[in-house]
Amino acid sequence: MKYKAVIFDLDGVICHTDKYHYQAWKHVADELGIYFDETINNRLRGVSRMESFEIILERYSGTMTEEEKIRYTTEKNEVYKELLKNMSPDDLTDEVKETLYELRKMGLKLAIGSSSKNARFILERLGLGDFFDAISDGNNITNSKPDPEVFVKAASFVGEEPQNCLVVEDAKAGLQAAIAGGMDCAAIGDACESDLATWKLDSFEMLKKVVA
Repeated sequence: MKYKAVIFDLDGVICHTDKYHYQAWKHVADELGIYFDETINNRLRGVSRMESFEIILERYSGTMTEEEKIRYTTEKNEVYKELLKNMSPDDLTDEVKETLYELRKMGLKLAIGSSSKNARFILERLGLGDFFDAISDGNNITNSKPDPEVFVKAASFVGEEPQNCLVVEDAKAGLQAAIAGGMDCAAIGDACESDLATWKLDSFEMLKKVVA
């Protein structure tokens, strides 16, 4: 087998919480009178909360203190977490669920590598709270993607060298992070538009062929 571990981004790969991120950031942007749309929201994928807010503030004509930035990003997160309560195991597709269990049967170690500080909560809502061997997320990293830290730590948590790990990502910043960390990467969704990926997945279940 080519790989010993697979590290998954969460949002857009295991599940789709993009709409909740959008709604929460839109709430804050509207409060500040800042124009915000899906195109701007796409720039925030794989980026930390504070860095995302800085992107939104590019269209803000006023000034803002660090304390105010913390207050607004905290508000965004509270709105986002409230929206996440709508998630359930029904938000996990049969294809993703069956593929994950097949990969487990193949003897692969499975980990999450996400910039989100809500990764564990989301996994609990999906019924996957205890499924993964390790979770590397926004709570234990200093640098967000495209820095490789989140994936390097995930590899370390499962006891594998980077070259033995495959990262699954839906964002270009995630592909860049995987490559910077010395790992192969499989693109899914929008990330397939990039030529950086080692593999391009037409579907989630295609992972079974890639790792075999």
